[in-house]
Amino acid sequence: MILKFLRLLKILRVLVKYGLDEIAISGFDKPGINRFLDTAFFWRDISTPRAIRLRLALEELGPIFVKLGQVLSTRSDLMPPDIVAELSKLQDRVPPFDSELAIAQIERSLGAHPDQLFARFERVPVASASIAQVHFAALPDGTQVAVKVLRPGMKKLIDEDVALMNLAADFINRLWKDAHRLKMKEVVYEFDKYLHDELDLMREAANAAQLRRNFADSNLLLVPEMYWDYCSPSVITMERMHGIPVSHIDRLVEAGVDLKKLGSDGVEIFFTQVFRDGFFHADMHPGNILVSIDPATFGRYIALDFGIVGTLNDYDKDYLSQNFLAFFRRDYKRVAEAHIESGWAPKNTRVDELESAVRACCEPIFDRPLKDISFGQILLRLFQTSRRFNVEVQPQLVLLQKTLLNIEGMGRVLDPDLDLWKTAKPHLERWVSEQVGWRGLVERLKAEAPRYSHILPQLPRLTHQALIAMGERDPSTNELLRQLAEEQRRTNRLLSFFVFFVGAFVAGAVGFQAYLRWRGVM
Repeated sequence: MILKFLRLLKILRVLVKYGLDEIAISGFDKPGINRFLDTAFFWRDISTPRAIRLRLALEELGPIFVKLGQVLSTRSDLMPPDIVAELSKLQDRVPPFDSELAIAQIERSLGAHPDQLFARFERVPVASASIAQVHFAALPDGTQVAVKVLRPGMKKLIDEDVALMNLAADFINRLWKDAHRLKMKEVVYEFDKYLHDELDLMREAANAAQLRRNFADSNLLLVPEMYWDYCSPSVITMERMHGIPVSHIDRLVEAGVDLKKLGSDGVEIFFTQVFRDGFFHADMHPGNILVSIDPATFGRYIALDFGIVGTLNDYDKDYLSQNFLAFFRRDYKRVAEAHIESGWAPKNTRVDELESAVRACCEPIFDRPLKDISFGQILLRLFQTSRRFNVEVQPQLVLLQKTLLNIEGMGRVLDPDLDLWKTAKPHLERWVSEQVGWRGLVERLKAEAPRYSHILPQLPRLTHQALIAMGERDPSTNELLRQLAEEQRRTNRLLSFFVFFVGAFVAGAVGFQAYLRWRGVM
């Protein structure tokens, strides 16, 4: 309890030091309170922009709060643009923990000492973050691997800091009249879930396996293989990948990598994940991307760190493709209709009003050359406009927008003339063609055929059982059943008469032809 109180005091001290209470007091109606707080904290310098002060405060509070800032930087639908841009600079760098603790964690999780499990295990970690650190090793057969080990004591620390964040969210909601717009409690809940998901490294391993399977036949992306015999919720072992970080442009040029192709390939990889698979790597910043210079896989991207992935269902993909295509055709009415049809905008929303708002927001974008238009900025503007019409932006789309901005930024560093629309358009049109028309119908029928082949033969029996059940609940249904039975008997009699008549007619015609032939022969 004393430690929690001391931790809370430290948080309050840091918040006051960087003037973050300024955001809260801006919501006070009484100017006297504002003057009192300004006088009480006369000693501090808050001339630095608020976004920078917020980033510095989170860095001083430690790795859990740095993670919170990274999560907030993905919520461009909630946070002001200046704060989103600054929080995107947060780097998850913390000192490594003692290697003996890592060895103990491996022994506890995998049931043996690393020296027994591996032919070689490097004590000095090669990378360290707030949740885990990585050691290089070699399997008994000589395969080079990377071993990721969870930082000890993280669950307790996360639970304590998240509890304090919930208290802070309640406090801010009481003090600041506009705090409800930021949905602080929802953000803390999302952050809590995000961190506890990261504590299970098997989830990350499964994400990597899925992405590797999706790109098994691709010549664009490499994903490390997971060695499941050496994996647990707190330790995972994967193939060691060799390459040049994508941000090291000089080294890539020296190695002979085609930067223009690399930029285009990155955009193609992203849109393939989104529109073909509905499963995308959502943490594709330059620190998690290498470029292979091995002759067999030269120039391919290498993806690392799969703790954050996004998933999209068919409705999400349809929403994105329809909106992107409509945007670049400047068909703002279709954009408005797509919002309402998807159910994200209330059904009583006037199409013309939403169309007008989207036009006013996005038309200035098209004053630029097409190659300079940002998909991420389009989505961001769309989310901001949608807020006026009570549109609930889906979390997976916010995550996608953040990832798309990373991809665009990386692509344009590699190739300033990269035309994102030219690269993305074939993927959008292919998705639309697969969903609309005969091709889409055939594909969906093929996908549903196994289910229907099982259900269809049962339909008569199930219908009969349902009608009997209805009759037991409602006596009037018995009369309906009697009428149906009578109608069925009447139909059977008509069918019998028709079959008899047609059969007699055919038999008579055949007999008459036979008689004529017999007379002719005679």
